[in-house]
Amino acid sequence: MAGAPDRRIPPLASMLRDAGLAAFVAALLAIPLLGFRLVDSAQGLSLDYRFLWVLYAAAAVFLGRLLLTVTVRLLAPATARWARSLAREEEAAGPPINYRLIFGWVLIGAALVLPLMPFADRSVVSVATLVLIYVMLGWGLNIVVGLAGLLDLGYVAFYAIGAYSSALLSLHFGLSFWICLPLAGIMGAFLGILLGFPVLRLRGDYLAIVTLGFGEIIRVILLNWQEVTNGPNGITGIPRPTLFGLSFDNPARAPAGSTGFADFFGLSYSAMHWMTFLYYLILVLALVTTLFAQRIRRLPTGRAWEALREDEIACRSLGINPVTVKLSAFAIGASFAGLAGAFFSIRQGFISPESFSFIESATILAIVVLGGMGSQIGIVLAAVLLVGLPEWFRELQEYRMVAFGGAMVLIMLWRPQGLLSHRSPTVTLDDGKDAPEDEDKAEATVAR
Repeated sequence: MAGAPDRRIPPLASMLRDAGLAAFVAALLAIPLLGFRLVDSAQGLSLDYRFLWVLYAAAAVFLGRLLLTVTVRLLAPATARWARSLAREEEAAGPPINYRLIFGWVLIGAALVLPLMPFADRSVVSVATLVLIYVMLGWGLNIVVGLAGLLDLGYVAFYAIGAYSSALLSLHFGLSFWICLPLAGIMGAFLGILLGFPVLRLRGDYLAIVTLGFGEIIRVILLNWQEVTNGPNGITGIPRPTLFGLSFDNPARAPAGSTGFADFFGLSYSAMHWMTFLYYLILVLALVTTLFAQRIRRLPTGRAWEALREDEIACRSLGINPVTVKLSAFAIGASFAGLAGAFFSIRQGFISPESFSFIESATILAIVVLGGMGSQIGIVLAAVLLVGLPEWFRELQEYRMVAFGGAMVLIMLWRPQGLLSHRSPTVTLDDGKDAPEDEDKAEATVAR
């Protein structure tokens, strides 16, 4: 019958050929990763061969691929029935529940209480802080890539400018972090406008190439302008910020006359105070970033970004100036990278050009794409997956990146559009039946 699900299992030869091809590719990848090992002995380093491991990996992929093909075919009818049943239940239940909004509030609540949990030791808080840095960077890049549709491969340049400008202003002019922080965001926005001007006419791959080159130019400048940036040696001794004048330094090394956070509240000094302060500081910065992004996408500027992303020619025909739209997207996205860079400088206390290589841009872009371009919650999940899990599973040593790559492949097979894909325009002109499914759908309806 037309429209009925296909219950047939592919011919055995076809399934075997498909599984064999997957096993062959797995064997090619496993040879350099698992087939060779350097052995340290009294005679020096020698090469050991582990081709049996390659055989095991190929066999595992062969069986897994075969099992996956059979399972998908067998479960297809049940999945289709479940989807139809779920659709009927949702239609009968009335207005749908905004699960994404609920899940977002749950995430915020979990983030607020995380440092207070019994298991939240120094390692957990440190990794969570690192994840939040990438969440903020992902939300900033999401404005450029996810909302405006401008592929930026040099986003780390704005991150570097924010870190260096904050560190240099603090060291050479004695400005506090709370003054350097907005200045770093302004510097990032200014650099974003400078980048935006020459790339106004570029799209797609050409824009990606130019931004990639821009990121490398900034890194090379930081590397060679030794009089200002100290070259590859980087900048050390970046002062720590205080909380309303209360220092987080060890009382034994604190300057005379200064009041410490622990002394003021009658607590015993602990390094966790500083770690917790950093965690909540980046949490506030990240929440400000997402709140700003959520609000501005309902303003004319945000709608113009989405219009430009969907069709630039139609955007021009409606009287929208693409120059200002692109420049605003670059400037706002870069300003958040500058803020994150300023935070990174005081967290590390040391910055160097090696911290701002292309791999950082690639990681941030992977977070945006994997999370689903345009989805704020998806970016959080992707940052936890791409940044948090590799840090928490360092015990796996050399197999950590293998597990990371395997997880990436599985996600791309399972969700090629991203974990929580959302590219629908924020506001539409229909009667509400096809309204967007984003976190603040109700507000979009009011705005319309």
